[in-house]
Amino acid sequence: MQAGDLEGVEAGLDAVSAMIAESADLRRFLGSPVISGDDRVAAVAALVDKGLASGLAANFLQLVARNRRLFALGAMIAGFKDLSADARGEMRAEVISATALTDKQTGALAAELKRKIGKSVSLDLSVDPSLIGGLIVKVGSRMIDSSLKTKLAAMRFAMKEVR
Repeated sequence: MQAGDLEGVEAGLDAVSAMIAESADLRRFLGSPVISGDDRVAAVAALVDKGLASGLAANFLQLVARNRRLFALGAMIAGFKDLSADARGEMRAEVISATALTDKQTGALAAELKRKIGKSVSLDLSVDPSLIGGLIVKVGSRMIDSSLKTKLAAMRFAMKEVR
């Protein structure tokens, strides 16, 4: 596999992952045991025909559909992203914030994580308004939770202990 192929496959799988994250109907479709294998293969073929993925990524999606493993597609994509980041000498960090981060904030966070870890870090950003404020950062087996939601929960627990 050439480096260009790796980037192309990753871009295609990122597009699929984004579509899965955005569509509750697609997530239900992928996880439903009552939809026939032929219908799953046809649906994936339609997505590929629309240009969602091409080349190796398209072949991979069709293989997963034929083997009736679409329910595990999200985990497979995450595993591939881990392997591709490792091949580039990077680590992946999952960042969950209460609001969307600006480019400046993202750059500062990536630089600080690189300084702490010693490797380049690629960020997977997502937004969860229930955090109220702050961030949750997961790098490898480490997790840093500086969200207001967690801090308020800890305070609530501490207040119950005082009584």
